[in-house]
Amino acid sequence: MDDGVPAETAEQLMRSRYTAFVLGREDHLWRTWHPRTRPARVEGGDVEWVGLTILDVVSGGADDRIGIVEFEARYVGPGGPAVLRERSEFERRGGRWTYLEGSAPPEGRGPLVS
Repeated sequence: MDDGVPAETAEQLMRSRYTAFVLGREDHLWRTWHPRTRPARVEGGDVEWVGLTILDVVSGGADDRIGIVEFEARYVGPGGPAVLRERSEFERRGGRWTYLEGSAPPEGRGPLVS
């Protein structure tokens, strides 16, 4: 996670947020969520995160204002092993990257959750 050093890219923020889910660091998730889309309370849920694969980085470099990162996160939940696929959107706000929202990947990339 950032340990006080802001992420330079949207991908770095994506990775730090995944780590926060793994470690149950809801404070980091809340701080890095864009205020316009952030829920009142951030909860990690009842799952064990077991792996992250970045599938595509469309934008979100050090000089960009908007970032798009597509990923696949594997987890084990009450129903057994599963995969979350998401195309996450990030926005730089006050010089720091924030998570804006996620959506299903484009057609042909598989379901959002399988």
